[in-house]
Amino acid sequence: MKFTYTEKKDTRSGFGAGLAELADKNPNVVALCADLIGSLKMEKFIEKAPERFFQVGIAEANMMGLAAGLSITGKIPFTGTFANFSTSRVYDQIRQSIAYSNKNVKICASHAGLTLGEDGATHQVLEDIGMMKMLPGMTVINPCDYNQTKAATIAIAEHEGPVYLRFGRPTVPVFIPEDMPFEIGKGILLQEGTDVTIVATGHLVWESLVAADELEKEGISCEVINIHTIKPLDEEIILKSVEKTGKIVTAEEHNYLGGMGESIAGMLARRRPTRQEFVAVNDTFGESATPAELMKKYKIDSAAVKEAVKRILA
Repeated sequence: MKFTYTEKKDTRSGFGAGLAELADKNPNVVALCADLIGSLKMEKFIEKAPERFFQVGIAEANMMGLAAGLSITGKIPFTGTFANFSTSRVYDQIRQSIAYSNKNVKICASHAGLTLGEDGATHQVLEDIGMMKMLPGMTVINPCDYNQTKAATIAIAEHEGPVYLRFGRPTVPVFIPEDMPFEIGKGILLQEGTDVTIVATGHLVWESLVAADELEKEGISCEVINIHTIKPLDEEIILKSVEKTGKIVTAEEHNYLGGMGESIAGMLARRRPTRQEFVAVNDTFGESATPAELMKKYKIDSAAVKEAVKRILA
């Protein structure tokens, strides 16, 4: 395999590291948290810039309003709470106070998808990408490992406009080079192939690379693309790949309704109709179990990617 790893880290720690770096690099960056400092790894930012941190408490809707107000003064607010509370609990505030008026607020959401595991279905969120990508002007980013999450956190501070940055709780392989540039809206070709295109986001990028490596041993050549920015979608990298392979598998830790795969299906329907298989949660809520158990049960692990590739080739 071209990409290997020597350690595992949680992507939320990548966010914390990036935010701490921004404390030194950009005096306009401010951070707000809804009583989850430890879970969002915000301690180092607070150590470096305590006067630029606001503990809002368990008042997520108020946090979004405060962030919108701070952005009017020229500050760059980064809000921090779980993905479920960053979206469904505060959707009206985001729509009316942030998206509608194109406020420069960065909505940073940890514990996304199924893999917060034992916290169970009420805290797991599998609809957030769909909710956020439908808001006009909202940029939606879902990085794949610690290094890419850190790079994305730093990059969005320079981006003008609202951003939804999604990351997770579990430790996952760190395989993206630390010095790889992060460009909003530009996918990354991780592995070339000829038989099928696999487009993945977030935690499913590594799972897709594992699947591609195993399939190669069976004589199946997979092209693997990392789509870290779901909106705006890098249409050209996907179109170039499917022109070659003629088949695509999309993989994500999200409901197939409203997710990255649906965005790609819509784009392909408009520009180049292509056979597609979805690796995603099939219109259901999650439950309480370990991340690995949940990924296996809901068919969003490397084995599920392999099955989808074999289905489309058959």
